[in-house]
Amino acid sequence: MVRRESAVRATILDATERLLADRRFDEITVADILAAADVARGSFYFNFESKHDVLAELVTRAIGRGHSAARSWLDHAGDDERRAAVRRSIGEGAQLWAEQAPVLRAIVENWRTDAKLTELWLQMMGSFTAVTVERISQDGAGEGADVESLSAALTWLGERLYYLAAVGVAPFDDQEKLVDVLTHVWMTAVYGSFAQRPPG
Repeated sequence: MVRRESAVRATILDATERLLADRRFDEITVADILAAADVARGSFYFNFESKHDVLAELVTRAIGRGHSAARSWLDHAGDDERRAAVRRSIGEGAQLWAEQAPVLRAIVENWRTDAKLTELWLQMMGSFTAVTVERISQDGAGEGADVESLSAALTWLGERLYYLAAVGVAPFDDQEKLVDVLTHVWMTAVYGSFAQRPPG
């Protein structure tokens, strides 16, 4: 029974993700999910309290990879690697958003509509902010700024620009331009210059 319910849960998650590729989350009903997943209403509510709970699990699954991207900057060693590590981390974040666009668009557009989604998204964004605080503090950077406020601002800026890229707003729909501008902003805000720009 446990294995069967686990399979039903996965089916519901996959069906919801497919629906999100074509429709906004606020346009999708539980009935739509039931039809797409071909499961009974009772099976749905055995596994999830609401469609918001389904989205929460999809987001948690998608964002897991984002923490690995953030670590690549946290783990860099030495000034020479700094810009490359920042750019790599931002690039991995941009790629994650491109791959998980339907789910991540949905959470950005709806996290204030449900208390659990609000708590989840604030917690996740806070975890990325904490990584930034740790790295800036280790580097002794961000001179003249409150490190926690600076870190939060950079984290939320990234969220907004990744979201704009996910919905196709120029120039951020060009991933290289998106990564370039975010790298420039981070290097300037945190380290005071763009001195680590590679030649060429």
